Amino acid sequence: MQVDALTASHSHSPGPSPALRPIDGSPSSSPIPIPGARRYSASLGQGFQHGSPPPLSSPFGNGGAAKNAKKSDELYPHRVIITTYPDQTGIKPVPLQWGGPTPAERGPVICSRLPSNIKLRNAIGAHSGSYATYRALAIALRTLSPTHKPDFSHTEPPVSIPFQPAWADPAKIVSLDPWGHVVPQVFARQIEQGLDIRPSIAVTKAHIKMSEIDEAARLGRLPLDGKIVLQSRPLEIPKEVLKDPSMDPHQVSVEGYMEKVLDPGVELNVSKAAVEPVWFLPGVAARFGITEQLLRRALFEDTGGMYPELITRPDIKVFLPPIGGLTVYIFGPPNYMWDPTKELTLRVHDECNGSDVFGSDICTCKPYLVFAIEDAVRCAQRGGVGVIVYFRKEGRALGEVTKYLVYNLRKRGGDSADKYFKSTEMIAGVKDMRFQALMPDILHWLGIRKIDNMISMSDMKYDAIVSSGIPILRRYDLPEHLIPPDSRVEIDAKIAAGYFSSGRQVTEADLVKTVGRTWEEAEH
Repeated sequence: MQVDALTASHSHSPGPSPALRPIDGSPSSSPIPIPGARRYSASLGQGFQHGSPPPLSSPFGNGGAAKNAKKSDELYPHRVIITTYPDQTGIKPVPLQWGGPTPAERGPVICSRLPSNIKLRNAIGAHSGSYATYRALAIALRTLSPTHKPDFSHTEPPVSIPFQPAWADPAKIVSLDPWGHVVPQVFARQIEQGLDIRPSIAVTKAHIKMSEIDEAARLGRLPLDGKIVLQSRPLEIPKEVLKDPSMDPHQVSVEGYMEKVLDPGVELNVSKAAVEPVWFLPGVAARFGITEQLLRRALFEDTGGMYPELITRPDIKVFLPPIGGLTVYIFGPPNYMWDPTKELTLRVHDECNGSDVFGSDICTCKPYLVFAIEDAVRCAQRGGVGVIVYFRKEGRALGEVTKYLVYNLRKRGGDSADKYFKSTEMIAGVKDMRFQALMPDILHWLGIRKIDNMISMSDMKYDAIVSSGIPILRRYDLPEHLIPPDSRVEIDAKIAAGYFSSGRQVTEADLVKTVGRTWEEAEH
């Protein structure tokens, strides 16, 4: 049947659609109960013969529609399967015991909808988090085969993150797959047998270079050590660039180039891990103090019904959500992270593209990040280890569009600290959606048992980490001289709201006195 001719029949059905009904005629077991909800069936090309054009007119004409329909048939020759049910004939998920102490006892995470895997799936969702949509687009455009089998040769981690006791505790780690970085190795046999099992974590090594770190080294705050802080290689400048008299001085500054030739700065030797979210739904629900049924319903309803199996497959407990993941940067020997005798410095940082990348001064995100990287390196140089965890939670997980709308409201309405949180609530309905309860999972995966130095003023992050069983011996915030003037509104509002501050104290009465820069002051 043609994918392009898909029509949905919304007639009430007491059970799954005919295409999904067990062939033995047995009734399907009840999915997650939804009061007042009905079951609907969906049929493909209902009332149309195979190869006929779609019922609606096409701006490309019938010829183009027929051609596209043929391509769709070739790419997806099977019927559309909107959802599945636990007791359908042939449905037999690969066993998965969350918190299993070995890969064999835990089992692989399988979410693939390939015909060879769909009846064996034990997870809802798709790999690659928020990038899964681009993968689907690549398949539709035929730049990627849906049956492409990755070659994982030589992709194993160059840095060992070995088993930690928390991996075997189903309550300690509920938002990532602790075996995700060694999938090609520990599930090699199952992959060879045809199961589509993919890594959700990748570990690698790199050098990072930042102009702020170059400056810290030039000022003597970060000495060269040949292990963590390394001398960058000199730039090689083509002779024609230096000798070309017609070159506009604004295009090439010979003096600036020569300065970098003489002092190319430094780079930092790091180990790092990229982590995609993998949620164990019962554990996530328990972490937030809600029922699994409510969690599933909310995830289904408020994503536009994206994943029906959240409702129809209560037997599947693992969900790969379409959200951003996180990256871990490790300065110093990674094995020091699980050695309680070693000093450990940590910052958990939530993404802020405007500040972290482009240097916007309305917040303290980039100054905090750079300060934390410096302190992490200094800790490693003292014989410890520094860890930066970077979460993709742009704009307090409200998104950048919402954040910019809040900026507009603030700048037009008088940008004072007493209105800081209220401005966000007026637009988003809530001041923060990062919900740090899941955040400590990555620390448990890394084997961190105590934190000597926590660089953060967030009470939510502190409470989440400590309540998860990891003590924090010392916490400190951003030094006053590193706070941009226009971000004073944010800092004072947070201090007055109860965020940690090692120095300045701010009362509610003080907030009206802290005012940010207006747009007029910034215009030239």
